Amino acid sequence: MPQHNICVFCASSLGRDPTYSRLATEVGEIIAKSGMGLVYGGASIGLMGKVADAALINGGQVTGVIPDGLRSRELNHKGLSELLITEDMHERKRIMYERSDGFLALPGGMGTLEEIFESATWTKLGFHKGRKNKPVILVGSSSFWSPLISFLDMLVEEELMKVSDREIVAYEENPKKAVDRLVSYFDSP
Repeated sequence: MPQHNICVFCASSLGRDPTYSRLATEVGEIIAKSGMGLVYGGASIGLMGKVADAALINGGQVTGVIPDGLRSRELNHKGLSELLITEDMHERKRIMYERSDGFLALPGGMGTLEEIFESATWTKLGFHKGRKNKPVILVGSSSFWSPLISFLDMLVEEELMKVSDREIVAYEENPKKAVDRLVSYFDSP
C-alpha cells in the first residue's frame, strides 16, 4: 500500500501533439517508481489510459474513479488495482480529492480545467479532508500551460485573487521534478 497518492487530471483523448502521450506515460512511470499510488478518472482511453497503463506496468497501485454514466463513453479500465464507480461527476471528484494527497495536471480540456480549479478552491477554503494543503502542479510544455498561467497571474494583478491563493497552482515542466515537488509537500508539516 503506497504511503501517499497522487491524483492526475488529464484528457480522455490523446490530443493532437504526440508529446502529450509521452508525458502521460512518463508521469505514470515516475509515480509508480516513486512508490506513490495513482488516483485518476478511471478511463482506459486517452491520456488517462496512458498514465494508468504506465503506472501499472511499473508495479504501481492505481485507483480509477468513474461515473457509471461514463463507463460506455470513456471505457473504464479493466486492469486497475481498484475501480470505484460513482453516481455522478460530483461524487467522482470528491472521491478523487479525498483519496489523494496532491494533484498533477496534464494537458486536457474542460474536465481537466474544472478539476484544477475545483481542487485548488477546496485547498483555498480548507475543504479537503485530512491534509488541508493539497497543491496542484501543472506539468508539461510551457507552450500548453502559459495561457492559463498568464490568466492566473492577471487575476492577482487585478486584485481578484490573493498571491497565496495563486501559489496553490504551480507549474513544472519536468515530470520528475513535479512529483518530487509534491513529495516535498507530503514531507512538510
